[in-house]
Formats: sequence, structure tokens, C-alpha cells
Amino acid sequence: MSLTAVLSNASSGLIAAQAGLRTASDNIANVNTPGYVRKAIDQTHRIIGGVGAGTEISGVHRIVDQFLVSAGLSATATASRWDQVARGLDNAQSLFGDPTSDTGYFASLDRVWTTFEAAAQNPTSGILRTQSVSAVEDFFNQTSRINSQLRQMVASSDAKAITTTQDINDLLSQIARLNTDISRASVGSGDATGAENVQSGLIEKLATLLDIQVASRSAGGVTIRSSEGFELVGDVPANLVYRSTDSTPGYLAVQYPTGAEQPITVTGGEMRALMDLRDGSLPGLMEQLGEFANRAAERLNAAHNASSAAPARALLEGRDTGLDLPAAVGGFTGSTTLAVANASGVLQRRVDIDFDAGTMSVDGGPSTAFTPANFLASLNTALGAFGTASFSNRALTLQATAPNGLAFDEGTSQKAGRGFSHYFGLNDLVRSSGQTAYETGLRATDPHGFTAGDTLTLRMTQSDGRPIRDVAVAVPAAATMQDLVNALNANSTGVGLVGAFALDAQGQLAFSPSTNPPVSLSVVSDLTSRGAGGPSISALFGLGTVERGSRADRLTVDTRIVQDPNKLALSRLDLSVAAGQPAIRPGDGSGARALAAAGETRTAFDPVGTLGALTVSLSDYASQFSAAVGRQAEAAESRRLTTQAVSGEVAARRQSVEGVNIDEELVRLTTYQQAFNASARMIQAAKELFDVLTNII
Repeated sequence: MSLTAVLSNASSGLIAAQAGLRTASDNIANVNTPGYVRKAIDQTHRIIGGVGAGTEISGVHRIVDQFLVSAGLSATATASRWDQVARGLDNAQSLFGDPTSDTGYFASLDRVWTTFEAAAQNPTSGILRTQSVSAVEDFFNQTSRINSQLRQMVASSDAKAITTTQDINDLLSQIARLNTDISRASVGSGDATGAENVQSGLIEKLATLLDIQVASRSAGGVTIRSSEGFELVGDVPANLVYRSTDSTPGYLAVQYPTGAEQPITVTGGEMRALMDLRDGSLPGLMEQLGEFANRAAERLNAAHNASSAAPARALLEGRDTGLDLPAAVGGFTGSTTLAVANASGVLQRRVDIDFDAGTMSVDGGPSTAFTPANFLASLNTALGAFGTASFSNRALTLQATAPNGLAFDEGTSQKAGRGFSHYFGLNDLVRSSGQTAYETGLRATDPHGFTAGDTLTLRMTQSDGRPIRDVAVAVPAAATMQDLVNALNANSTGVGLVGAFALDAQGQLAFSPSTNPPVSLSVVSDLTSRGAGGPSISALFGLGTVERGSRADRLTVDTRIVQDPNKLALSRLDLSVAAGQPAIRPGDGSGARALAAAGETRTAFDPVGTLGALTVSLSDYASQFSAAVGRQAEAAESRRLTTQAVSGEVAARRQSVEGVNIDEELVRLTTYQQAFNASARMIQAAKELFDVLTNII
């Protein structure tokens, strides 16, 4: 071997040892640096012409386990998702207060029953009446407060989803720029580990926001894809957009330079959590709250409409039924009695209405036939000089001639589970703005009443919020409810391919999906109207999360009763008294007892949120609702702890592979130092040999 070869070999060893020392020193210096991945040199045996020619450094690489990296990113995304969900549901749960406390939300309904029980013992007490009204007010005020705060949480989740999308796009851009730097360094066999560490940190941060798949590129850098494979980072970053409306689920989409968009699947990270809270958990709680509060109002109103103030109220103003009078009166069964009483409670006129026979009789006299079309005229004839009946803006109003008042005995009258006065809301204790009870009582053969050609646009979405397609359903020219249902269920212009709408026995319209997993429906827009100024299809039947979720905001105690608690119906019309005796007595607390017992009446609850269809008392439903809220929060917290434990375990394993071990680095440092010294001695020896040769010459 020539002296030149010896010198070349020693020089290559010296350079390799220097590179090793530089790498080891960098590792040692960053032993406590978060996110730092230790690196090592790529040293190979150099061969020229089949003969060993020293060594060379082909590059520097980081010590990583790609399996652990992928597992870590997945665990990070899952843990981040459930951390966000758990915090959101914990905040939501706190709005209801401690279920075991006397000051919690559910305890406020218990106070309603206890105050009415007290009023039943002394129905003439102004203080007890005021306390009863205040208890009902407090319950519905708390209901509205909680719903308003839940809505604010939904809006906050939506706003945060927008900013999170911007953060994701910023990270994608930074990662793509680093791809260029890493590729440039890799081509020149340079040290790209610094840029790779920075990029790795950005990818870790991205994984907390969005679930991703990461693969290394042969030219250096990474390719990042969504969970189903859409490229988010390659040579250039993708641009993500978050799409949502007040009435439809939000989703994330890749926006191409052409403007076209491709919705992507999001299964983890803060983005999934925010969409879960915005479109799932929080609206579900709002729907449950609306269902609970509406059924409470229904039970109170049922008892109140079957009762009477003493003296009876002269003016009974009904609710907006959403229907014309013939449609509202049609379908009633059984019978009811409307009484006109003077200030002492003595009957002045009695009108018996038999819906089965289609007749009215006055003061026990001969019956007169009526139809839904002439019901109002027949009722006015029956009342005569003692009162008037009118129907305007879809609401029935009864007015007694002074100084008399009006009271009902609901009897056996029934439509959609409500008596006559209750159905029309003539003596409601709890009033609503808009529709809150979706059991319309309409039958398949009844006219639907909506303007032909008006459109209801529905969006079909997958379980994660990604849209499938929108369908604009036009109100058919054919007149019946069945025709409307058929139009909604059409395969090409309706929802027939993914499910079906059906009208139940109570006149409630509901959608049932037929796909697995089930498709969800939301209302994009509703331009329909049942008559001039009437409700839309979605408002009348409660279609869509927004419609049902806003019910809790629309319930308030009748302002006339709030202003004058003497109008509270704590007595009942007694038709069994002898002629000339008071049929309505101030000291009668039977109406108050009925109100106090309303909480124990078995009631049918629709499936909403996490609760299925139930037929239980209000008190039982309150317990189940409270438990469901707690279970959701507890389950999310359990998932949070579990996923954090998994994420921590994966991080620990990654650290054992990627982290700097100071003892190992010191060993390497010693090894490279010795190699450096040996190479230096070889160079010195070669120099001395050169000097000998030079002196000989």
C-alpha cells in the first residue's frame, strides 16, 4: 500500500470520527430538548477498484421507528379528540347543576309539584298562588338559560372549527416548505435532521388537530394523507375548508385550485371533537332538553285546561295550531263541555259538543249537527248572547259576555292525545312562540294545506357529517297528507333511497333511515308555508335538529297569569251540582291537585339524544335525562383517560427508541475520540515516512 493510500485512509477516518463526534455532541446537547430525535451517522466501507480505501459518511439520519411513529400519531389524534369532547361535555353537564342538590335544574321541577300541592290545601291564598306561578316561571327560565348556553357552546365549537382549519392549513404549508429543504439536503448528502426534527414537531402538532397518515418520501420529507387517502401534503400543501350552516352538519373538505371541493373523513383530533360537539353531543342535549321541557309544559297545560280559575276567565285565547279550523277540528273523538258561569260560579249556559255524533246541544236541549267546516258558526249559535268564538291566525279565541267567564270539562274529547281545550291551548299555563308539539293530529287523508310548488330542501349526510346530496322536494299539487309523504319519499326527488317518512297515529311526521350506517337528514332551507303566514313543513312537524333544539327557548308562563295569579286555574268545573249551585268554587283545590299530580302522569317521549322512545312519568324521565347527561360526560372522561394512557405509553416507547441516552452517547463519544486519535496518529506516521523519503532524496 502506498503512503498516499495510507494518508487517504487515515484522513477519511479522521473525517468520519469528526462527523461522529459532531453527531454525538449534538445528541448530548439536546438530551433535555422536547421533541428532539437522536441521530446517527451513516458510515460505510469505501472500496476503490476492489481494494479497501478507508471509510466515508453517506449521510446523517434520525433514529426512528416508523411503526411507533404511526401509532403515536394515531394515539395523539384520538387522545386529543376525547380530551376536547370530555371538556365540552363536562361544561355542558355543569349547566344542569348537581342533580342531588336542591338548587339544580331538575330540582326546580320538583318545586313546581310541591308548590301546587301546597296551593291545593289553600287555593284562595294569594301567596301560595304567587309561589306556584314563580316556581313554574323559574323552571322554564332555567330551561331557556341552559338551552341558550348550550347554543353558545355550539357556536363556540363552530367558530373554533374555523380557526382550527386555518391552523391546519398553516401547518400543512410549513410541512410542505420543509419537504423542499429536506429534499435539497438529502440530494447533496447533507444533514437534514434539523429540518426533519422541526417537521416532526409540526406533524405532531397537526396530529392533535386532525387524524393523518404519514409516509416517508424517497427524495426526503413526507407525504401526508387524510384517513381515507386524500393527499394533504406532497410537493405542495392542500387547502382545507370547513363548511357548515346553522341547520346542517359541518364537514372538512379539500379545495382544489379549480374551486372544486372533496369532503374528507375526519375521525380524530380536535377537529373531530369540535364537529362531534357542534353536530352531535350538544344538539342532542338541546333536543333532550326541548323534549323534556315541552312534555312538562304539555302535562301542566293538560291539567290547567281541564281546570278553571275562580271566578272563570272571560277570555280564553288559544295557541297557534298551525292549521286551519276545519283541519284542527277534524279528527276529534269523544265529547267536551263548554260552560258559561257568572262571577259566583253558577252556570249560565252549557254547550255539550259530541264529536263522535257531530252534534252540539245547549243546556241539555236537542242536538244540532255540525261539521268541521261550520264548527265556528255552530259554536257561536250555541253560545248565543253569552259569548263569541273566533278563529284567526290559526288560533281559536273564546270571549264570554261580561260579567261571565268560560270553563271547560274536557270529558272524553281527544285528538293527538289532547283534550279539546288543551289541543287549542285555550287555557294554557305555559305558552309557546311557534310550534313545540309536533303531534298535529293530521291523518293521511287530511289536506296537507301547503302551497303547491313550494320547496323543502333536505340534505342527506353520512354519520360523520359529510354530505351525500341535497334534494329539493316540491309540495305536490295533490292535496292530501299521504300525497305529501309520497313526494318526500320519492326515489329521485325525495329521500326514498335512504329511508322513508311516515305519518303516525298522532299526526307526527318522522323519518326512519334504511341504510347501514344510517343516513341523517337536515333541513337546508324550507320555503313552504301552510297558508298565508302559516308554519313551514319543518316547523309544523319538527324536522331538523335546529327546529327541535330551539323548543326550550320558546316556552314561557302566560303573562296574564304572571301579572294576576288569580287567573291560575286551581279549581275545576263541576257539572254534577244542582241547578243554581256554584259549579266553580274558589275553595275547590281539585285543579291544583291535578297540577301537582301532572309530574306522575305517564307520558310518551320521543327518541332524542341518547334516550330512546319512553313512556314514563315526567319525574322518571327527569331522572333518566339527568343520568344520561352524567353518563355522557362520564363516558367521555373515561375515554379521555384511556386514550391519554395509550398515548402516554406509545410516547414512552418512542422515547426509549428516539430519545437520547446519555450513557450510550458518552460511549460513542469515547469511541469516536479514540478513532480520531488513531487516525491522527496514522496521519502523523505517514508524515514521518514522507519526511524520511524526502531526506533520502
